[in-house]
Amino acid sequence: MRIEKDTMGEVEVPVDALWGAQTGRSLMNFHIGKEIMPKGIIHSFAILKRSIAIVNNKLGKLEDEKTRAIVLACDEVLENLHAKEFPLSVWQTGSGTQTNMNVNEVVANLATKILGGDFKKKKLIHPNDDVNMSQSSNDTFPTAMHVAAILAVEDKLLPKLISLKQTLEQKAQEYKDVVKIGRTHLQDATPLSVGQEISGWAEMLQKSEEMIKMSLLHVRELALGGTAVGTGLNAHPKLGVMVAEEISRFTCKEFITAPNKFHALTSHDALVFSHGALKALAADLMKIANDVRWLSSGPRCGIGEYKIPANEPGSSIMPGKVNPTQAEAVTMVTCQVFGNDTTIAMAASQGNFELNVFKPVLINAYLQSVKLLGDVMRSFNENCIVGLEPIQEKIDFNLHNSLMLVTALNPHIGYENAANIAKNAHEKGISLKESAMEFNLLSEEEFDEIINPQDMI
Repeated sequence: MRIEKDTMGEVEVPVDALWGAQTGRSLMNFHIGKEIMPKGIIHSFAILKRSIAIVNNKLGKLEDEKTRAIVLACDEVLENLHAKEFPLSVWQTGSGTQTNMNVNEVVANLATKILGGDFKKKKLIHPNDDVNMSQSSNDTFPTAMHVAAILAVEDKLLPKLISLKQTLEQKAQEYKDVVKIGRTHLQDATPLSVGQEISGWAEMLQKSEEMIKMSLLHVRELALGGTAVGTGLNAHPKLGVMVAEEISRFTCKEFITAPNKFHALTSHDALVFSHGALKALAADLMKIANDVRWLSSGPRCGIGEYKIPANEPGSSIMPGKVNPTQAEAVTMVTCQVFGNDTTIAMAASQGNFELNVFKPVLINAYLQSVKLLGDVMRSFNENCIVGLEPIQEKIDFNLHNSLMLVTALNPHIGYENAANIAKNAHEKGISLKESAMEFNLLSEEEFDEIINPQDMI
């Protein structure tokens, strides 16, 4: 162990750790759960710290040598060379101060090493005065939250969503001529094609994609420049605008400075709104997954109109059983996302005066939803939807035994007569055609011409 000091005194830390006293205190004081601050937040902090160093240098506040060292240290963090140096729990101060200082300490000590110094003896780069120059945890943490959210959604989630959507669009086109019976209220309805059914799923993902992209508009606003309470104390007036520009340049993403920093520190409505779009995606995925497992149920005693890949044994006791496990994974993820949405809503509603102090739990839930949705869409696509196929024999059997084909007779013999034909067929266990002939309302040739499923779609 070695001794580190902060404004409260001395703290023992592991001799080789890059972090210092405030990280050590957090580790001592917050033994809560196993959830550590998401890597996305740490990476976003590294992007933020390197960007601020560059801007402070341009503004004449940070020397060239220190700027270079801080930038190189942040780049090492972004390359995951020091992942073990960020061990702090999500369950810490609600402003994320300890994680801000964890990053400040690690970057400062790395930068000291880069300058040829020994941070265990003398810090050539100070975590507060240099790395945290012109900042407060109160504006850096919400900035990191927004940067992490944009990067996660645009780089990790949307590509998986688009890939799944494209697979569904291909399936819809491939099976556009396979006619099957439709179902509403879990009951037989009029026909449609397999392609039309799947096109509905694809359009859900198209709409979700559009809504998610739209929901990111205000997430692009960054709180940086507000410092402690939104006034920007100790920060250059141009800092917020210039840092947003630098982060945009580095990430190739669009960011702007928040127009009102008092709002940016105490409200997280942008993330609430954005997660609402993720919840909408989860709702659509729940519906698609449920449809897939219902339509593939069986193989002999269920609906059994679709075939899905058999990926693993489905039972430890029933030989040969195969289950719709990918669909089940999707539905479990969606349940977690629904729960995360409640957590985010509650956390965001608890801002008091000039600061919301539920930031870590909020962004942890948000990033978990993004990762789970992205991962499960990739898995569902690759391990289920790609191999989904219609079972023609079962589809034809269900189609031609459905009583709801009688709907096509309505314009010719009227709703009530058509209903009587359907009821009679159901009660006697005969076909629609046989029932229709009993009523003498139309000829056999007329029936065959009208009751053509291919013409009903």
